[in-house]
Amino acid sequence: MQELLSGILYAFAALFIILDPLLSVPVFAAMTKGKTTVEIHRQAFIAVAVAGGLMYLFLFFNTMIFTILGLNLASFQIAGGILLFILGMQEALGIDFGRSKEHSTTAAGVIIGTPLLCGPGTITTVMLLANSYGIFIPFIAITLCLMATWLVLYFAADIQRILGDVVTDIMGKVLGMLVAAIAVRIIFSGIKLLI
Repeated sequence: MQELLSGILYAFAALFIILDPLLSVPVFAAMTKGKTTVEIHRQAFIAVAVAGGLMYLFLFFNTMIFTILGLNLASFQIAGGILLFILGMQEALGIDFGRSKEHSTTAAGVIIGTPLLCGPGTITTVMLLANSYGIFIPFIAITLCLMATWLVLYFAADIQRILGDVVTDIMGKVLGMLVAAIAVRIIFSGIKLLI
């Protein structure tokens, strides 16, 4: 029982740090600004559902997905890193790439879900945890992380209100640069793996 609990705690901590839902608060708040509370909560659910779907998919099917598609983790890292870099640049510079006003609300949940919450780092972590602990412990840890992430996004507007628009805007710009920097590191490590 002690080993089970320590395994769940370790897996939860590793995944929660990688998911980093607090990083998503300013981005999510900016993308859903001016939307109704119901729509914001719907986008929070979509974000968690997208991230959770990918995490469970890679937990259960692991490297089989890459094998079927003839891909490897390196190519996935590079592609995910590029998408994450674009998202970081959007937030840091306050510009939109390829999003119309009509689709920006729908895109919010999906973009937060992946690649911001569930990107190459999260998927790699899920795969490593599955190799170390099997399916059960990572499954419990993923479920707990998704619940915590949903709560953070559900109350993103309240968190933003407490922090204020100026602080949230500044955090959004700074975190956008950090997201872009993380993306460069992911792309670089993917290129190193390919070589």
